[in-house]
Amino acid sequence: MNEQQLDKFRTESGFIAALDQSGGSTPKALLAYGVEESEYSGEEEMFDKVHEMRSRIMTSPAFTGERVMGAILFEMTMDRQVLGQDTGDYLWNEKGVVPFIKVDKGLADEENGAQIMKPIPGLDDLLSRSVEKNMFGTKMRSVVKMANQAGVDAVVAQQFEVGQQIIGHGLVPIIEPEVDINSPEKAAAEAMLRASILEHLEQLPSDQLVMLKLTIPEEANFYADLIAHPQVVKVVALSGGYSRDVANERLAQNNGMIASFSRALAEGLSAKQSDDDFNATLDATVQAIYDASAT
Repeated sequence: MNEQQLDKFRTESGFIAALDQSGGSTPKALLAYGVEESEYSGEEEMFDKVHEMRSRIMTSPAFTGERVMGAILFEMTMDRQVLGQDTGDYLWNEKGVVPFIKVDKGLADEENGAQIMKPIPGLDDLLSRSVEKNMFGTKMRSVVKMANQAGVDAVVAQQFEVGQQIIGHGLVPIIEPEVDINSPEKAAAEAMLRASILEHLEQLPSDQLVMLKLTIPEEANFYADLIAHPQVVKVVALSGGYSRDVANERLAQNNGMIASFSRALAEGLSAKQSDDDFNATLDATVQAIYDASAT
């Protein structure tokens, strides 16, 4: 674990940029960015296009460690380069942004009102490569849709079990049990989730650290106990389908919780924009998300 990067999260203000769209969500992300499916052919060209988009964001003068503390990368982004350096090295060395890697392989079918992660074959190999590529931590996503105790417990137990494997490689896992913003039982599910996470945190040895990525709760400061927990480096918020303005407004009501936005970060950016327009749009977005995270 890089102590300088850990210290950054413990002492500085900012947010995490989620630049980890995977195969399934990439066409939608590109379309939102103004790149039509007719502009690329096959998966390789698609990933070339999305790397261009991510590189443009990362190399923008608006994207620096003064406001963006970290960035979550897709595996293929970690393996590629930005301006001649491995992506993670470019982010940290040139921008002061701490790199993370998304490690999950998507969601299993819904059971008990929740979706645990699919198995992650070859995880140890990926984690070893992530250490070589100077990643600080990882991210993995599950989804809770209903206030079903069995479903919530299955999600949290799996997250912490895989989290132990990640910690074993010297990385800090971002544990992400998302609560669906459209759930008719969102508040009740959040209460179950908070209790289950606290139970697992209490079982962690004092030298084991995690981060949490959670849906912005219905009740402001509902996750204060998690934010204050000694085993938790940071609690970050996913935008979860809220528009950027709504996500920022809700996030600002939660003290100590910072953003980790993906779609909300890229909102308004277009491949067709001039560099000046692109950078100005990104600068305004970064500032708004930074302000909402600084409460």
